[in-house]
Amino acid sequence: MAKPVVLEFGMGVDVHGLDGTKAACRAVSDAIRHSSLPLFRDVRERGGKMLVDVTIGIPADVKVDTEIVKKELPHGEVAVRAVPGGLRVPGHDTLMACASIIVSIEEPAVR
Repeated sequence: MAKPVVLEFGMGVDVHGLDGTKAACRAVSDAIRHSSLPLFRDVRERGGKMLVDVTIGIPADVKVDTEIVKKELPHGEVAVRAVPGGLRVPGHDTLMACASIIVSIEEPAVR
């Protein structure tokens, strides 16, 4: 069973273009930019797993390519989903995406 150990949050904006994927990638980058978590190397070396669950809040009518967003995360088994949220700035071609990232560890089975 995986145990959540890290929660990170970020915000990303596409200032001109209403590109949901660009805003989502920026939100993920913002969330992980200040993190260095060396404990995960130890978990992986023992045969454990690092599970990364990403939720992107984006206006409901905006598409996000979750496969592209996954590439923002260099380690772990990554899952990305988009849900209604974020912000479209009224009268402008600007939108904001919000990201929450939950990193969990799954220890190897004891034999």
